[in-house]
Amino acid sequence: MLVGVTAVWGVTFVQVKDAVAIYPLFAFLAVRFLIASGTLAVPAARRVRTLGRDGVLAAAFAGVLLGSGYALQTAGLERTSVSSTGFITGLYVVLTPLLALALYHVRIAGAAWLGVGLATVGLALLSGIHGGSAVGDLLVLAGAAVYSLQIVLMERYAPRYDALAFTLVEMLAAFGGLLVVAVAAGQLGVPRGLTVWAALLVTGVFASALAFLAQTWAQRRASATQTALAFSLEPVWAALFGITLAGDRLGAAGWIGCLVIMAGIVIAEPATSDQLRRLVGRPAPA
Repeated sequence: MLVGVTAVWGVTFVQVKDAVAIYPLFAFLAVRFLIASGTLAVPAARRVRTLGRDGVLAAAFAGVLLGSGYALQTAGLERTSVSSTGFITGLYVVLTPLLALALYHVRIAGAAWLGVGLATVGLALLSGIHGGSAVGDLLVLAGAAVYSLQIVLMERYAPRYDALAFTLVEMLAAFGGLLVVAVAAGQLGVPRGLTVWAALLVTGVFASALAFLAQTWAQRRASATQTALAFSLEPVWAALFGITLAGDRLGAAGWIGCLVIMAGIVIAEPATSDQLRRLVGRPAPA
């Protein structure tokens, strides 16, 4: 299920880049999460009361983080290539366990630092490819950091609350925050054209509502290592669709950067996630 989610996320990089070129960024994101909320409303609305006050607040905070991460990532995507966005976003696989360990005040293993170093070198190589932008890459990196915090919190929240109800409140909170920004920026308007509506429907239904429901469900059953390694496939899908659908051309330095980032992810993530699992007492997967 998680691998399927990463494939959907990968193809939407191309769709979103095309859509926000003709429809305002924050309006697009607000409508996206409105569609996601509507998708989940019928099956989940009656279950929201099971969350209680703490659950609603937790889901709302996760939704605000999610909306912020998407705003940063999409703003970066406007300024850089699809492939660059995918691989830089993939750095949250490294950042997530590091952030979790930092919050728990645990010493970080040497393998994790090696992976971070490799990923940083890869990012530097990738940021210099044709069609990219240093500002765009930094915005995407900031979005990846926000995603990392959201995933860390989901490690705590997912086992505690109903997945459908939690995801609905999360989507509503993301919509509310982005709507406020869109109104303040004067970006509201009726979406028009097949390009925009196709991107809104795919991202709203599949890449938001169903994808984050799947994440909440999966993080009740899969270890941090399994989840994050599955998510590490997202930049691979993004590169594939960026090349085949958006005409990205990475060049030698860009491909080396992608490979180095993936090496950093594979080296750092298992070591830090295993350490975190031992810390919180989560049993190893069978």
